Amino acid sequence: MERTLVLLKPDALQRGLVGRILARFEEKGLKLVGLKLRQFPRATLEAHYVVHKERPFYPKLVQYMTSGPVVALVIEGKESIDVVRKLVGKTNSRQAEPGTIRGDFGMSFSNNLVHASDSAESAKHELALFFPDANEVVEWTPSTLGWLYNVEEELR
Repeated sequence: MERTLVLLKPDALQRGLVGRILARFEEKGLKLVGLKLRQFPRATLEAHYVVHKERPFYPKLVQYMTSGPVVALVIEGKESIDVVRKLVGKTNSRQAEPGTIRGDFGMSFSNNLVHASDSAESAKHELALFFPDANEVVEWTPSTLGWLYNVEEELR
C-alpha cells in the first residue's frame, strides 16, 4: 500500500467543501490514516513549497496557504498517489475534467481547493513535514478491504 499527502486548502474550508472532498477519497475506496485541521506555521508552508521559491507566484502562494486553516490528510491505498491525482484533476480548475474535485467544485487556477503529492519522493518528504510524529498516523484495516480489492491477487 502506498501513502500520499493531501491538503485541503483554505478555500476548501471557507467554501464548506471539506466533507464533500473527503467523501470523494473515501467513496473511491482510499483509506484515511491521518487527519489534522491546523493553521500551519509559515515556515512549514514555505518548506512545503520551496520548489517554487524562485517563481513569481511563490509569495502569494504562501500568503494564500497561511490565510486560514488547512486540513492535512494521509491517504492510503494501492497506487494512491496516481489515484488521488486523477481524482483531484488539473491544477487549473477551469480546465479540470467534470467528475474531478477541481472540475466539479473549482473555477480558479490559484485557489484550487486541494494539494496532492505528485510522486513517491514528494509524498515521503511532504508526509514527514506535515505528519512528523508517527503517532499521528493510524494503522487500521477496514472491514471492506476484501470488497475493495481482490486480496489474493492485488494485495500480495
